[in-house]
Amino acid sequence: MSGLELVSKNRCFDGEVRKYSHSSAATKCKMTFNIYLPDVAISGSERVPVLYFLSGLTCNEDNMITKGGALPYMSGHRIALVTPDTSPRNAGVEGEDDDWELGTGAGFYVDATEDPWKTNYNMYSYVQLELQQLINDNFSVDYSRTSIFGHSMGGHGALLLALRNPGHYKSVSAFAPICNPTTSNWGRKQFAAYLGSNESDWVEYDATELLKVYDGPELPILVDQGDGDQFYSSKQLQPSNLVISAECNKRSIKLETRMQPGYDHSYWFIQTFMEDHINFHAKALCK
Repeated sequence: MSGLELVSKNRCFDGEVRKYSHSSAATKCKMTFNIYLPDVAISGSERVPVLYFLSGLTCNEDNMITKGGALPYMSGHRIALVTPDTSPRNAGVEGEDDDWELGTGAGFYVDATEDPWKTNYNMYSYVQLELQQLINDNFSVDYSRTSIFGHSMGGHGALLLALRNPGHYKSVSAFAPICNPTTSNWGRKQFAAYLGSNESDWVEYDATELLKVYDGPELPILVDQGDGDQFYSSKQLQPSNLVISAECNKRSIKLETRMQPGYDHSYWFIQTFMEDHINFHAKALCK
């Protein structure tokens, strides 16, 4: 496995969870990811679909795979799961550890164009190009059957990657995503730092804006939001804006949004509806 260093390996649900590290060309530092491989992918007897999960602010590659409850369902459908980190770490960027909403753990899945971030904070290219090429080159996965989902900042990342790369992902879903970051504090702060003051440059990283002009193949989208989520109440997430954009663009979008009474922003919420999301992706990936 060229360039990949195996950090750990554990047997789990008729497969293995493996952690790898590697030197990244996109972020100019060492990056780490987890991958769950069902036994048929380990043996190489079958190329399996692959599902990427992008995590939220302050998280790393471990949060979802250890707390999300996904692995029994991944095993049942024989789908590989990849969980990358949320940012570069120890990149030596001044101030990267000073603010939990910016820098370490807060890459926002953009390619930064501003100093001091632009050399390392290129999480869009890392996830979309470099990481996926590593997975495709080193594991028994079927590149043509790829989907993506995420939570909060990671839900924003999943939506924007799917909308900016028509036909690449078979489906996309999100738990409590930041749907319209150009109009919320979670987004405007980070985009100004990473992308500069010209707000027209921000639009290409905003799912609500991208949805208005999407003209690719049919794209199934599932979004779950808890109505007890403090970040929903404070207008950081704005799923209604995503719905309005989808209604304006009826060409290829199949958006289902579900408001879940009483649920907050935590992994208890994610665990509750994880099976639904895996089944949603399996329907697209396992045809």
